[in-house]
Amino acid sequence: MGRPVAHGLEIAIRARAELGEGPTWDPAGNELIWVDILGSRVHRFDPATGRRTVAITEQHVGAAKPRAGGGLVVNLRDGVGLYDASGAFRWLRHEPVPGRRGNDAAVAPDGSLWAGTMRYDERPGGGTLERLTGDGGASTVLPDVTVSNGLGWSPDGSVLYYIDTPTRRVDAFTVTPDGGVRDRRTVVDTADLPGFPDGMAVDADGCLWVAFWEGGAVRRFTPAGARDRSIALPVSRPTACAFGGPGLTDLYVTTAAVGTEPGAEPLAGSVFVLPGAGAGLAQPAFAG
Repeated sequence: MGRPVAHGLEIAIRARAELGEGPTWDPAGNELIWVDILGSRVHRFDPATGRRTVAITEQHVGAAKPRAGGGLVVNLRDGVGLYDASGAFRWLRHEPVPGRRGNDAAVAPDGSLWAGTMRYDERPGGGTLERLTGDGGASTVLPDVTVSNGLGWSPDGSVLYYIDTPTRRVDAFTVTPDGGVRDRRTVVDTADLPGFPDGMAVDADGCLWVAFWEGGAVRRFTPAGARDRSIALPVSRPTACAFGGPGLTDLYVTTAAVGTEPGAEPLAGSVFVLPGAGAGLAQPAFAG
């Protein structure tokens, strides 16, 4: 593991990512995949060896997830693209909208990609949440969102959890047989907590681990919405979290350096890990 920080937390990767985001454990390579959105970089990290690789994308990249056949699906500024195992690129859905970019994304239990967008100026209602299938089929799940962020499914796949950051809520939806959603309701209201909910992971017990931008913490909530754990970080802008490592028991947390005072947060932009944090869920690969 990395260098200890405090209370079991360690530095997995010391970096200065502008906007580190989207950690995802890739079981095929036993690696952590994460992105620096504004740096247009996709990172891979093997915690067993410490090996790190970086690929540069031609656009800002909101998320990168493994594909079932190898390679990556990426949520870019102008749409969703595919890299094959050799690194060759093609668009799955090319839909440029001036002033808008891709943000967080996640793969559903059925192998579809749920990809969020937002405007650079964070104009209210300027983003969407889209569902894309492996053959390129696309549908808009949610129009008129502002900063589409955390996504996760309950262990049995029957509930989708979703964060539109400025609402300061985690909402839940019932998943329908055709892969859609209905019955939106709020399960966590974070208005009384420091910071804004950003990225999210769901564990094997159905609990929600939420990174709080400007809150300097990752907090866990039960499926009923009760807060039962808080992990303080030595940076103000944690962005997202994911379980990885042997047995999916280690919680990785990405962070951002953008907007922090120079020299005030020397670890901002690093990736942290809390070994043995809990029991994670295996994340499916994109079926395309």
